[in-house]
Amino acid sequence: MELLAIEIPYFEIGVKAGFPSPAADFMGESIDLNRELIKNQFETFVVKVDGDSMKDAGIHHGDRMLVDRSLPPEDDKIFVCCIDGDFTVKRMRIDKANQKVWLLAENDAYPPIEVTPENESFLVWGKVVHVIKSF
Repeated sequence: MELLAIEIPYFEIGVKAGFPSPAADFMGESIDLNRELIKNQFETFVVKVDGDSMKDAGIHHGDRMLVDRSLPPEDDKIFVCCIDGDFTVKRMRIDKANQKVWLLAENDAYPPIEVTPENESFLVWGKVVHVIKSF
């Protein structure tokens, strides 16, 4: 299955978040979001966020995340994991010295989750590579 190229107009100049730019009517080339956002086509999927445990990382309820399953676990990066049959998105903390893995929420209302041998199952599903927001 090959991704269909869908090119949309792309404004190369940055859009000012302050005063309007006099060059705001300049339009550059087009951009294919599939090519720009998806590096591993057959290992990337989109998942909708349900909940607020990652709000302080800028990931909010209703956002959509692009998740790449081909990328290995990394300390201090955000991953979708399955722990004891439940999917969750959290920041992964890998403590190699003590051989521990923690899943950390980005919201003080949620406690850290330590991955232990007592867990029935633990699977790193994929790394969050982009977040798509709706307003």
